[in-house]
Amino acid sequence: MSVSALLGAFSYTKLTSSLDDDWVDRLNHLYTVVLLAVFALFISGGQYVGNPIECWTPAHFTGAFTSYAKSYCWVKNTYYIPMDDTIPIEHHERDSEELTYYQWVPIILLFMAFLFKVPAIVWRMFNGSSGLNLDKIVTMTNNTQVGEPSKREETIKFIAKYMDRWLEAHRQYSFNVLVRVRQRLSKVVCFLCAKRDGTFLTGLYIFVKLLYVVNVICQFFILNGFMGGWYNLYGFEVISGLANDMTWKESPRFPKVTLCDFDIRQLQNIQRYTVQCVLPINLFNEKIFIFLWFWFVLVAVLTVGNFLFWIWRALFRVNRGRYVKKYLKLLDELHGEEDKRFARKFADQYLRDDGIFVLRIVAKNSNDILLSDLIKELWKTYKDKPMIKKSMDEFNETHA
Repeated sequence: MSVSALLGAFSYTKLTSSLDDDWVDRLNHLYTVVLLAVFALFISGGQYVGNPIECWTPAHFTGAFTSYAKSYCWVKNTYYIPMDDTIPIEHHERDSEELTYYQWVPIILLFMAFLFKVPAIVWRMFNGSSGLNLDKIVTMTNNTQVGEPSKREETIKFIAKYMDRWLEAHRQYSFNVLVRVRQRLSKVVCFLCAKRDGTFLTGLYIFVKLLYVVNVICQFFILNGFMGGWYNLYGFEVISGLANDMTWKESPRFPKVTLCDFDIRQLQNIQRYTVQCVLPINLFNEKIFIFLWFWFVLVAVLTVGNFLFWIWRALFRVNRGRYVKKYLKLLDELHGEEDKRFARKFADQYLRDDGIFVLRIVAKNSNDILLSDLIKELWKTYKDKPMIKKSMDEFNETHA
């Protein structure tokens, strides 16, 4: 891959949404990324524009001492001991209750947003290697919905011709043992196949779907480690608390009032102070991370379900024939057993997995009418091929 292609993958147009995936992908790499970025900017504003921490200091502290205490407690971390509990004398017991997350919330949110974008970047970088500009095809098809009928028909014919050349250009014209083994594997594991086997785009897309699944599940582990080991079950804690009391209580996970220890060196003497601080920023952190827990659960369920659905589509060969026949029947293009038999060949030998995949993506980003017209044009192109015409004539003579 060239340097220009690599840099192009990180351009603005590549990072924004496109039409070569489905709505679950965009839920991950667009809407979730925007949501996390907005939260990061909001928290950053609270940290760097407002006062993220205020501390109650001894009366003899001057203004400079108070500013020092606030800055030190913000940087060093504070710890939480409930008001009704006695502050431990041992310092290691205090350290075990430290809150280590609140300074890094904007950074972790932006890092999570980047992880949600990575699968989309992988898809943008490598789907062009199939030899087909999928985004351009879907965009052209989508634009014909509001165009003139003559322009629309011309565009559909152009796309059909372009797809026909792409399908014919990426075929296997030489056969040996390795090719036959790979073709057998392609029926089960499409990731192992190349463009000439007609499963490159499908395999790449399913791999990207897997990346989305792994990413959204790993987000819980990332936040669990970042928060201190309690975040995985946080949503259930919130639901349980609301179900029992029907009131919103202050969460010990995001305390507003905390404690901070710091030492002041005066000549050879070290004086330790314990001050009480308030973290207004945790008022927002609590609501944000509650929302993110439920949002990630929703995204995870939809992403896993969508991944399994695409796996089911790719693994079972009969799905290709059914998909094409459904539209050909609606168009009244199937007349007798001859057309049904050639419709199966049209799906399995001509379109193959990648061709069907392109049609599915077109359908998800336009409408069934446009997809029907495109399939009809491809069907005509297929039947006009010399070898297909010859086979159909032989079939007619045999069954005459």
